[in-house]
Amino acid sequence: MKNFTVRELLESKKDDMLLSLVSNEKTLDNPINFAHLNRPGLALAGFLDRFSYDRIQVLGETEVIYLQSLSEEDLYEKIKDIFSYSIPCMIVCKGLTLPYIVVDLANNMNIAILASRLSTIKLYNGLARYLNNYFAQEKTIHGTLVDVFGVGVMLTGKSGIGKSECALDLVTRGHGLVTDDTVTIKVLDDALVGMPPRKFGHFMEIRGVGIINIEKMFGIQRVRFNHGIDLQIELMPWKDNFDYERLGLVANWVEHLGVNIPCINLPVSPGKNVSVIIEVAVMNFILKKNGYHAAEDYAQILTEEIKKKTQL
Repeated sequence: MKNFTVRELLESKKDDMLLSLVSNEKTLDNPINFAHLNRPGLALAGFLDRFSYDRIQVLGETEVIYLQSLSEEDLYEKIKDIFSYSIPCMIVCKGLTLPYIVVDLANNMNIAILASRLSTIKLYNGLARYLNNYFAQEKTIHGTLVDVFGVGVMLTGKSGIGKSECALDLVTRGHGLVTDDTVTIKVLDDALVGMPPRKFGHFMEIRGVGIINIEKMFGIQRVRFNHGIDLQIELMPWKDNFDYERLGLVANWVEHLGVNIPCINLPVSPGKNVSVIIEVAVMNFILKKNGYHAAEDYAQILTEEIKKKTQL
């Protein structure tokens, strides 16, 4: 399981989320183990039976005003009960100030408190996106990811089959490169997203030529920094005894991190324009997404013709 510390959160999001430290610096070493956030309204009121204590606690104006309304004795007891759990940290929004008792207890019980000048909604949504991306399931595979007509196409196949050359041809035809050779895949909002595993994902190795920089050579409009993965195309050498799909009535699927996407086994042979075939495959994929299935249409027309001939 991934985890990082409150210190890393503060250092990475200090500027864009306007974060500052309220508690002692020693509290920054507390681990954050989950992506989810929690608004501890009921917990502050004393109901702790369903308290999601293992999440970052976000306090807005309502929670702070409630704490300020309590007597010092009640405030001390309620906050002490909450801080007895292993809370990663507490973030106060809108530049609001917590009562000094809360801060003193946080320092004594080693609970990190951060403050943000952002509104509660902006901080909550922005932090949720950041944590969901950080804790997302991921894996890295050997492949090339391109954006073809807005569809994320992941080219896979054995080394030397021509994935990079095919991607280069697609780039020259106006499409975009996400990453070559290796693709880091994450699950975000139940969908696959691919990105370069390193900062130099827009470099490409072309055998016989060497390393080229797609962004410098073709312009920023020909690269993408991440993209959804909608379709996988497996490039493979032509085999006479392999049962390739001829009509397209049977759908093939491949699974990555529990998410299934369509997969096409595309045979590669000398003289075959693979880039054009990939464009056609993508356009056919888009038509299917919009409700038109050419193979089914063809089969229906063929069935009607057979019926007409049998009736003669």
